[in-house]
Parts: sequence; structure tokens; C-alpha cells
Amino acid sequence: MPKTLWKPGSMLYPAPVVMVSCGDFAQKKDMNIITVMYAGSACRDPHMLFISVRPDRFSYDIIKKYGQFVVNLTTEELAFATDFCGVKSGRDLDKFKACALTAGAGEMVSAPLIEESPINIECSVKDIIEAGSHHLFLAEVLCVRADEKYMDSKGKFHLEYANPICYSHGKYYGMGKCFGGFGFSVKKTNK
Repeated sequence: MPKTLWKPGSMLYPAPVVMVSCGDFAQKKDMNIITVMYAGSACRDPHMLFISVRPDRFSYDIIKKYGQFVVNLTTEELAFATDFCGVKSGRDLDKFKACALTAGAGEMVSAPLIEESPINIECSVKDIIEAGSHHLFLAEVLCVRADEKYMDSKGKFHLEYANPICYSHGKYYGMGKCFGGFGFSVKKTNK
């Protein structure tokens, strides 16, 4: 099959799109939200993730100063706020107020979390890696808060009920239907 050769680019699409909250909730100081597309899991033991932020972004210095942040998963209901927090600067306005989002106290970090998000991942920065235009904040996951309305009677969390979104080439998309789970390709079937 013929393929077109392009210049180098990160074509790992679709990508997660998350809202990262930072600052000091208790003191109501430096609180901000930044939308991040460059985010992902980095390690399982200990659980670590990364977010990648340009040093000129307003949240960069806040995250660096406090050494903590919260990754808030996004949904179709939060799509407007997700986009808004990615194109507007916290230098100019309070994004929590502008998007009618509720800042909540973290369990293990001083950074606020977004109550409307179905999952809040509280993180502590372990390293900052200068990767070029963006710097990676490598962080340990300290705890995860999950909205109980997406839990079934057995305690299993169902993110799909929250209608999560992803990002691809400048567009936001819903996640679609599930067509299999881990190991489905080798699962034995009963005949």
C-alpha cells in the first residue's frame, strides 16, 4: 500500500486530553488550569505519569514552584472547558470561575482538583526533563479520586459512562464503543 512521507512529527493520535490543575487550594493562591495533550503513563512501580508543558505557559512556573499538580480527566460535558483552558491564559483570568468549574481540595497535594472531572490524579513532581519546546514533568501518582456515580455495585469504575474525550489533529472526539479488553485476542471461547 502506498504511503506518503512526511517530515518528523509526533503522530501518536488520538491522544488523551486532560486538564491539569495547579497552585495552592488552601491559600487560594496561584490556582490555574492548563489543558495538556502531551500526557501519559510512565511507570507502573511506582505509578508515575508525565505531562509536557512549554516553559512560556503560565502554569509552568506554578507547577515548578509547588512541585505538585492534579491531572483531571475530561469528558464530553467538559469539552468546552477543556478547550477554553487550553486557549486562554490564567495570566488574564480565573479559569475556574470563567468555566464554572469547582475547585476542590486534594487528599495528598496542595493543588486544587476539578470536582466535575470523573477522575482526579494527584501527582508529585520527581523530575523536570527539558525535551525541546516542551519540558516533561515526570511525577509520582500519590492517589486517585474516582467519582462514585461511575462505580458499579461491585466497585468497578466505568469511565465509559462519563463519555471521555480524546484529541486528534486539532479536534476533540468521543471515545466510541469498546470492541475488546486486554487479552481478548487470545481468550479461549466456549464452543
